[in-house]
Amino acid sequence: MEINGKTRTCGLIGNPVEHTLSPIIHNTLAELFGHNLVYVPFPVKEGGLAEAVAGASALQLLGLNVTVPYKSDVIPFLRKVDSLAASIGAVNTLVSIPGGYKGYNTDMEGLYRAMMTEGIRLADEEIILLGAGGASRAVAYLCAVKGAKRVYLLNRTVDRAKQVAKEVNASVEREVIVPVALSDYDSLPERKLLAIQGTSVGLSPHEDQAVIEDEAFYRRVHTGFDLIYSPWETRFMKLVKKNGGQAYNGLKMLLYQGVIAYELWNGVKVSDQEAQIVYDKLKARFAGPSD
Repeated sequence: MEINGKTRTCGLIGNPVEHTLSPIIHNTLAELFGHNLVYVPFPVKEGGLAEAVAGASALQLLGLNVTVPYKSDVIPFLRKVDSLAASIGAVNTLVSIPGGYKGYNTDMEGLYRAMMTEGIRLADEEIILLGAGGASRAVAYLCAVKGAKRVYLLNRTVDRAKQVAKEVNASVEREVIVPVALSDYDSLPERKLLAIQGTSVGLSPHEDQAVIEDEAFYRRVHTGFDLIYSPWETRFMKLVKKNGGQAYNGLKMLLYQGVIAYELWNGVKVSDQEAQIVYDKLKARFAGPSD
């Protein structure tokens, strides 16, 4: 693509951003669609968020992604916030509108689309959700609104799990999230369940760790989905597979949250075939080219 006076700019703001794979997603999609668009990361130091958003608007940037630690902090600086993002309390995508930006959360719909491509369903399912931090709170909300029958929310600090359960249950007006102390995992139903790993345990430099090590727990899991995508296969995933379950990492979630953002910025629909081309490029960074 030739960069010229008509090139539109999108990007990522956060701290740090040097590790991001998002340019692969958006620049590949721009190439596939023939859009005169370039996507670049913008590191924003602590205290500079308001100026970054205002500056992006002044420069007429088409859109931005937002990553840690600013997904909640960015909300006061937006003109509008989509209802889903407001309910979750986090924004990861900014779309240019007159006078500023409207905030969206594509992370959760990205996770949902990723799961759908693997044949994983949420409606009427009983689900184990590990962790009660920001990511897991959003996943709990997603599971609830997509019709999960029950979500057992396990966390080391049970009071935090109780708070998340209270907030999500009130939002969806039904008692679907059940807080459980992580140490009480053996109290869960003994039938096979879907498990979603939403903690940071398993990330570098703790790749050899899982939030639960007891293999008896994993014998209750028919499918494990880890939000982590690096390393390619986490300890959680290995334990799920060792005990007869299927396991997936979070790379497709990363893919589809970016795909949805691109669709919002450009008013297009990305096909399954186009998404697969981007996924193959992402996957090659971790596991080599697709077969």
